[in-house]
Amino acid sequence: MAAEQMAGSGDGLSHNGGDVHRGGPRELPPARPLDAIDRDILHMLQTDGRTSIRSVAERVHVSRANAYARINRLIDDGVIRGFSARVDHERAGQGASAYITLKIVQNSWRTVREELQALPGAAHIALVSGDFDVLLLVHTPDNRTLRELVLTKIQSIPEVLSTRTLLVFEETDLDPQRPAQD
Repeated sequence: MAAEQMAGSGDGLSHNGGDVHRGGPRELPPARPLDAIDRDILHMLQTDGRTSIRSVAERVHVSRANAYARINRLIDDGVIRGFSARVDHERAGQGASAYITLKIVQNSWRTVREELQALPGAAHIALVSGDFDVLLLVHTPDNRTLRELVLTKIQSIPEVLSTRTLLVFEETDLDPQRPAQD
């Protein structure tokens, strides 16, 4: 989706909450280096994804057309994957959160990933190295629902060899306004 299509009334960025590009996997062009203006634009959009194109252009000292073009390039290159809201899960009725580690059958990552993506409350999935293979973050309404998710859904996936559930007692999103470490 081009930045022009993302611009809502009053030229603010609008979004549908999901990934910018829809459909199946697509071939991304080789990564291009980001300059200081690109990094400033990324920082602004991470801080507030609803920032208007006009505001982006003014703050990074480029024309609106240049800001559109840069955002389009960042989207097309796959640097910007989408726009979303930061949610307080407890206030949104998802009071139980957990990181679940999984050991899986070798070479079954793609199959397991597809199964995990379909789970209600799945928020983040990562293939990792170390004592386990997959790290999954889930948000559920309560511990009973979390228990059912782990015992009846995740452990029933044939390629899942074992799981370990780490309850989240408190979480803090890092402030996107913190200076990036270059």
